[in-house]
Amino acid sequence: MALTKSKSYTLSLIFLSIFLLYLTLTCKLRQKNHDIPISNLEKPTFRQNIVMPTEHFTSKPQWFQLLQDEIKDKSTLKIGLVNLDDVSFFDYVGLHGAKNMETFDVKFPKVSNKIKWKDLFPEWIDEKEVSAKPTCPEIPMPVFEVYEELDVVVAKVPCKHVGVDGSRDVFRLQVNLVVANLLVRIGSWNKNRPVYAVFIGDCGPMWEIFRCEDMLLHEENLWVYKPELKRLKQKILMPVGSCQLARPFSEQEQESWKSYPASALDKTFHKKPREAYVTVIHSSEAYVCGAIALAQSIILTNSTRDLVLLADDSISPKSLHGLRAAGWKIKKIKRIRSPHAPKNAYNEWNYSKLRIWQLIEYDKVIFIDSDFVVFRNIDQFFSYPELSAAGNDGYIFNSGVMIIEPSKCKFQNLMNKRFEVGSYNGGDQGFLNEMFVWWHRWPTKLNTLKIFINSNYRNLPDDSYTVHYLGLKPWLCYEDYDCNWDKVESQIFASDSAHERWWKVYKKMSMELREYCALTPQMDARIIKWRRKAKKANFSDGHWRIQVKDPRRLSN
Repeated sequence: MALTKSKSYTLSLIFLSIFLLYLTLTCKLRQKNHDIPISNLEKPTFRQNIVMPTEHFTSKPQWFQLLQDEIKDKSTLKIGLVNLDDVSFFDYVGLHGAKNMETFDVKFPKVSNKIKWKDLFPEWIDEKEVSAKPTCPEIPMPVFEVYEELDVVVAKVPCKHVGVDGSRDVFRLQVNLVVANLLVRIGSWNKNRPVYAVFIGDCGPMWEIFRCEDMLLHEENLWVYKPELKRLKQKILMPVGSCQLARPFSEQEQESWKSYPASALDKTFHKKPREAYVTVIHSSEAYVCGAIALAQSIILTNSTRDLVLLADDSISPKSLHGLRAAGWKIKKIKRIRSPHAPKNAYNEWNYSKLRIWQLIEYDKVIFIDSDFVVFRNIDQFFSYPELSAAGNDGYIFNSGVMIIEPSKCKFQNLMNKRFEVGSYNGGDQGFLNEMFVWWHRWPTKLNTLKIFINSNYRNLPDDSYTVHYLGLKPWLCYEDYDCNWDKVESQIFASDSAHERWWKVYKKMSMELREYCALTPQMDARIIKWRRKAKKANFSDGHWRIQVKDPRRLSN
């Protein structure tokens, strides 16, 4: 009896094993069939009405229900697929069985692998077109007219995890520009009706192109946008990189927008924007004099824009009074530490510059560091989009002068990313260049750097809009000469012509404002110390021989 039970138990195990093996083989076969490349399947026609059997349909994803609620006047949604096909689209978004929609595969040639990011963002271009007019590599686009009836554009964003979220990837930029161009053209062709974008992938859309204010939904690796088309239009009219100088929107509109149908889209730009120049001083009062001179220089150019200065608690009431008298509207801030800067470093707190994105009472602001002076009116540069700036080294921009568009969500995103995103110099410039990899080139003369490497000619160009006073600042020297000459390591910043131009601004200031540029005993002693060292070293420039007449000096 015991033997019989044992045989029965053994047979049961054998049958169970065979059954499990059958199930395993069946599942593998189904998976293998599911993994057949799209090229081996029957491809959908260009316009195919997707209606899946209802037994496979469970529930609509939140993003699709959102779009149906938004686009109530359409019985069938027309969806353009960018960098996707119908099969992978449904696999990605779980829409098997959804009714009442048509999908269209948006065709465009993939950008050449030979084009690298440095080709789009070269270190230098021939701005004056002496040898040739600068050009940009071609980023292919679709034949847009084929897709004028779309309601939604869905794109799979490529992500190579280079830099921040794979940001410096030319193909990723191409996909984002394809979507942006599609949306703007569709909106123009259809009397500015709303159009929507859905992005899928780990990296997500480029926030330099698609504003966080326009985002309707974000869940895991999916984003839904309802773009403000007038702003998006301004973006796509910019060059594809800093390989060409950007031009103000008015010029771009006249020359580049001729192929776009006219619509109500253009009329929105007639509204007068709210704009301001902004600077920041924090942590010490070392730049109070510089900020006063900056305000006075802007006023001398007959600018019509507001002047706003962000100051932390380290700035005394007396200095705030002088800054207001110079023309600044003061806004108090709490400073922000640079997480990648060493303790007590010169740039330890210069992430405070991120506060400019909180100035949401303005549509655009041009930020200018407090060690600048402005010589020519630059109000015209408010017509450029965020982020526009002059080039620096490699493919990065210089953050000393730049235009930004204030935004609560942008500020919050910058704050959230500041710990995980690095900075090559530990300061704001390195960080912002990782956050805004797609930027627009302003001419060098808008940010003339006071630096002369291997150059005997140290005069400023006559057409400079501004000067960025690198090295020892003019107010830390005597009026008589640039004290950068007195130190070997500072001589690359020495320029008598640049020094003289700062003091011209100073001399037009009231006596009340000049008091904020007075020398302290410590400052005076430092100048004397390095003058003596320059004399002892017998520097060939001979500036140490100059007889000082600056009435600010405290010692003979």
